[in-house]
Amino acid sequence: MLEDKKPQLTPVSQLGEFGLIKHLTENFPLENSSSELGVGDDAAVINPEGKKVVVTTDILAEGVHFNLGYAPLKHLGYKAVVVNLSDLAAMNAVPSQILVSLAASNRFPVEAFEELYAGIALACQHYHVDLIGGDTTSSNAGLVMSITAIGLQDEQKIVKRSGAKPNDLLVVTGDLGGAYMGLQILEREHAVYLANPDMQPEMEGYDYILQRQLKPEARTDIRTTLEEMDIIPTSMIDISDGLASEILHLSDQSKVGFHLYEEKIPMDTQMINTAEELNFNPVIAALNGGEDY
Repeated sequence: MLEDKKPQLTPVSQLGEFGLIKHLTENFPLENSSSELGVGDDAAVINPEGKKVVVTTDILAEGVHFNLGYAPLKHLGYKAVVVNLSDLAAMNAVPSQILVSLAASNRFPVEAFEELYAGIALACQHYHVDLIGGDTTSSNAGLVMSITAIGLQDEQKIVKRSGAKPNDLLVVTGDLGGAYMGLQILEREHAVYLANPDMQPEMEGYDYILQRQLKPEARTDIRTTLEEMDIIPTSMIDISDGLASEILHLSDQSKVGFHLYEEKIPMDTQMINTAEELNFNPVIAALNGGEDY
């Protein structure tokens, strides 16, 4: 008799909601002094220690913001944290805590949640933030994640969208369009797989843009660089929807116009080459692609 080599997966019902939460969050130590009480009580307690509290939240929904056909759960957990921390970085705040809420259908076993939380844990460790709470519930529409991120900063150091002034220099902290072109490669190879599951995906040569899509990073390091240079920007915004869209937001909030020099837009060689391979204008990807953070 042949032995069944398929791993036995654990249904969530075996642990229950509270058992699942305890199982997933038991290895998240608190490392920030502002985190006074974390997971396990009716609510968390934070002590801002005389600083202003900066709060942001984002929802990621399966089929809208991600496709589990090519997005590994561990990467997804990491990315879900990063997109929120990017908002805090854009306010010049220091990330300190997150809360994670999930809604998932019964097709997700405990092991899937473990992978997701492994990515969340990596992000917490890398960015020195504490998981202090959240919620889980069932869903009839796949996986939905909502993460709330909390940051702290002195009032005079908080940077808003509304502070840009005439003659300010408009700069960006990294190259643009990579995440969008990475998405195009993932979508292309996923379509090939659906048409012929025996075909191997052609991912070689796309490492950088795939990472930009699947495992982006929040530019929290820029805050330290600016502090060392004794610079407080007049205005900031993270690039989640594309450079063109974000400039429009800055213009609207600050009541100023902007001159954007196309030849100065930073674009990675791999992004440009991929765009040309797919007969796509790389400048359009840089301006409108989004998810560059």
